[in-house]
Amino acid sequence: MIVITGATGALNGATVDRLLDLVPATDVAVVARDVTKARRFADLGVTVRHGDYADPASLPGAFDGADQLLLVSSSDPGADAVALHRTAIDAAVAAGAGRILYTSHQNAVLETPFKPGRDHAATERLLAESGLPWTSLRNGFYLHSLAWLAGPWRETGVISVPGDGPVSWTSRDDAAAAAAQILASNGKYDGPTTITATSAPTFAEIAGIASEVTGRTITLDILDDQDWLAAQIAGGTQEFMARFVLGFYQAARRGDFAGVDPLLGTLLDGEPATVRDFLSR
Repeated sequence: MIVITGATGALNGATVDRLLDLVPATDVAVVARDVTKARRFADLGVTVRHGDYADPASLPGAFDGADQLLLVSSSDPGADAVALHRTAIDAAVAAGAGRILYTSHQNAVLETPFKPGRDHAATERLLAESGLPWTSLRNGFYLHSLAWLAGPWRETGVISVPGDGPVSWTSRDDAAAAAAQILASNGKYDGPTTITATSAPTFAEIAGIASEVTGRTITLDILDDQDWLAAQIAGGTQEFMARFVLGFYQAARRGDFAGVDPLLGTLLDGEPATVRDFLSR
């Protein structure tokens, strides 16, 4: 049995959809905090179970019989993500899961300014200490995030960011398709497994691509960290969230998201989506 958490979310929901093209629905179970939101999977013959990392008592039944268990990482910026992940990993061990797979992020390291990267690094350490076989799906930074991380450049003609650096912007749909292939491989991929697009453009390069796509001149404006923070807060963003997002730009300019890997293209049997594809849409 392949058990997948977070299946009502965009990433693992798409992973289930792709997986059902590869294995019978009877071999798949999904775990959701609100099972009513997973009705579409039940209609396809997938087992639907209730489970919540914040409710340890719900997890033994949710993870029962898991030959492979895909744990989605916490997406709440204010949560103690590592504690939630520890609860889920402990429950997987207790349930006798055959392998844990975990949605991590490329270059997950403890010293990164990007908080999720630190959380992923700590979680990978927990996986290594769990005693179970594990696979960490180190996805590239999700391509759809450009819609807000590049700012309102379509209206202003300017990409205004607090620092520039290469980022292997990776389609969430491509990452989901890769995860499905890895799950269907039944243990072929072990340990940290990097899943990224094949290039890592900077915001300066993205401004050039945007200019070509729109037929307008799109420029890049690099702001001081404090000036950018002040502008975000003045625009209504909570300071906590502004500082959280600032960590991305700080990590990008030190090269934390620069790495690329050909594995995604191999798993897709084709070219991954690109920044140009995204901006053209």
